[in-house]
Amino acid sequence: MKETPLATDGQDGQDNQDRALVKRCLENEPDAAPALVDRYQQRLFNVALRMLGNVQDAEDVTQTVFLNAFRKLRTFDPRFKFFSWIYRMAVNESLNQLKRRKQTVTLGDDSDLMASGGAAGGADHIAEAEDHVGKALQSLKPDDRAVVVLKHFMSFSYQEIAEVLGVPVQTVKSRLFTARERLRAALDGGVQ
Repeated sequence: MKETPLATDGQDGQDNQDRALVKRCLENEPDAAPALVDRYQQRLFNVALRMLGNVQDAEDVTQTVFLNAFRKLRTFDPRFKFFSWIYRMAVNESLNQLKRRKQTVTLGDDSDLMASGGAAGGADHIAEAEDHVGKALQSLKPDDRAVVVLKHFMSFSYQEIAEVLGVPVQTVKSRLFTARERLRAALDGGVQ
């Protein structure tokens, strides 16, 4: 799908900072690349973790995304949002990882989802609820999981999700509706 330049919005400051960091990376300034990594590492890891349900796989995907991003940095068009560009890489690499598995992804143990900021203080009922939601999320098709993760775990707007996934906003809304219904069924123990 062909990208179109984005309208400016309330994230102009972040967009401008990202563009400045990208420019500095391209000029080989030594502190620029670590600054970009610091800015996005945890957020990309969280996306990958929610998509994959496995800490090690999420770490691998995050590392791969940064390697690919820095290799392709000259192809980044500054008319677009950097965060959309790098999040799209993270979602695509997570989907590729799922394809490589060639099997249904299941959660290994509670530590996988807890590593992203789960229950504090050992509250068992919260941990059980997060585990239940995590398992239900992992039962979704990867495309459904991506839209749920971006909307409900990353708090992206419909427009931002559309930019990341490279689809129209209406498609995002439709996918999200379907994904929520499937998630609800999975949480209720129903068959999708």
